[in-house]
Amino acid sequence: MIFPQERTRNFCIIAHIDHGKSTLADRLLEATGTLSRKEMREQVLDTMDLERERGITIKSHPIRMIYRAKDGLDYLFNLIDTPGHVDFTYEVSRCLAACEGAILVVDAVQGIQAQTVSNVYLAVENGLDLLPVINKIDLPAARVDEVTHEIHDLIGAREDEIVKVSAREGIGIEGLLEAVVAKMPAPKGDREGKLQGLIFDSFYDTYRGSVVYVRVKQGRVRKGDVIRMWSTGNTFEVMDVGHFRIQMIPAPVLEAGDVGYVVTGIKDIHEIKVGDTITVHADPCDVPLPGYTDVKPMVFSGLYPVEADEYVELREALEKLRLNDSSFIFEPETSVALGFGFRCGFLGLLHMEVIQERLEREYNLNLITTMPSVEYIIRTKSGEELVVDNPALFPPEGKIEHVREPYVKVEVVTPSEFVGAIMTLCQERRGTYLGMEYITKERAVLRYDMPLAEILIDFYDKLKSLSRGYASLDYNYVGHREGNVVRLDIALNGDPVDALSMIVHQETAFNLGRDLASRLKEVIPRQMYEVAIQACIGAKVISRTNVKALRKNVTAKCYGGDITRKRKLLEKQKEGKRRMKMVGKVEIPQDAFLAVLKVERSS
Repeated sequence: MIFPQERTRNFCIIAHIDHGKSTLADRLLEATGTLSRKEMREQVLDTMDLERERGITIKSHPIRMIYRAKDGLDYLFNLIDTPGHVDFTYEVSRCLAACEGAILVVDAVQGIQAQTVSNVYLAVENGLDLLPVINKIDLPAARVDEVTHEIHDLIGAREDEIVKVSAREGIGIEGLLEAVVAKMPAPKGDREGKLQGLIFDSFYDTYRGSVVYVRVKQGRVRKGDVIRMWSTGNTFEVMDVGHFRIQMIPAPVLEAGDVGYVVTGIKDIHEIKVGDTITVHADPCDVPLPGYTDVKPMVFSGLYPVEADEYVELREALEKLRLNDSSFIFEPETSVALGFGFRCGFLGLLHMEVIQERLEREYNLNLITTMPSVEYIIRTKSGEELVVDNPALFPPEGKIEHVREPYVKVEVVTPSEFVGAIMTLCQERRGTYLGMEYITKERAVLRYDMPLAEILIDFYDKLKSLSRGYASLDYNYVGHREGNVVRLDIALNGDPVDALSMIVHQETAFNLGRDLASRLKEVIPRQMYEVAIQACIGAKVISRTNVKALRKNVTAKCYGGDITRKRKLLEKQKEGKRRMKMVGKVEIPQDAFLAVLKVERSS
């Protein structure tokens, strides 16, 4: 059934993490009768087991619903559920480009958080109409009146414009659906014009090739059309088009205002560029749609199989994952300590954690992850400019003219009582204070410019600890700036272990080296000879500790006699240990690499 544009609504749900987006989507699906009671389950749009277990959305999910309003007419809703974590902001931006409106969900207990503010700015930049919703009004600790004032201060919405619901209990859902009909704008676009379709996501199907998610802005597309990608010029014949329920439902045509899928048959998903415009090859549109920039990995880490013979399986698993996640990149690398593996690029630590967990679960692999790093731009004294994301490739100190490191603009939303402690934490992490404002009397927004490397490991944990879990974090990349950073190496018995190297700020290098050496002492097993653990910057040793040798009592058989007998046996043992140390190799357990992540980053 083809719906007129005035009865079509394209919208997404945006919110901070854990404010109830997926549960609200479930209630909307129930209320519109999109799924039967038998098909319904919690987080029905979250298709990965990992999403269900953690209670988070990782991938955005479109779905088509038909709602009979109180005016007796049927309306077509195209809904997109989006992630809430800062690592997946790019997913949100792609969904916003495919919609005219957004439901802004705010938790009645937690109120406005950092991602709420960030998503509002994204929606406003994309020209979307916002429909504010307060969720979880059934909870005893709900602060409905206070949160209403917070939303008014943020976007200027009046109290009668804010919909109050409980997604868990199903309270207020009918009112929300009517508000979508009344307040969300209908799509515009000439259905008889030249085809303009925005690609906002894609995935790889083993049998049908690349499948693109498309928002048709103008014209129409049907099976058999020869389509061209605007940016690459690649052409393909459309194998199938259709809409999204939980499964993909084929349709005869997609017209202006529709959200659906197009089966391309292209076997390499990297030929599909998210944000690109598709048009008919024979009669192309005049200008492309405004897309968005390619997503760029911000965090880099090495992934190595625990068993060397699993290298081929790891490579195949990474290639399969990359087919459905274009933001994830990898390339082969070799480590002296760990053997063959891959250098991988991620959007953030959660993205890295998700990829690692999927590899271990779905492909039954045992992996070692090296210390996460960021991308540094290094200018050498010879005038060459290097981009380095691996500490092992960091040039010697004497060859470097200057190093630029990535900076992010950090926004922390916190109750006012924790402002002092959080400001101290940000300053310890080399943050530059930009300003502070109060959303309400009890809640403040702190803004800092900080090096991305400083918030990678334990910044979020410390933030939650200092604020008793109430503070929230959002950050955006703002560019590279000069920084005084050095490479910190760890050597065992004089041999550097490249997988334990890290790039750190010079001021914190001594404390980090000392803490890491003492932590490694606890996890590296004792050998028959003494093992020296050294933390070094270039040729300078800044910290050293030893793992004591296991000692066999060679004098146990001496029950008396001259002391020279015992000395002779001890000297013989000492010489044996010296020879053993020359040829012996220290086995590094996986705990040693995990220890790097647990080092306290004190200033």
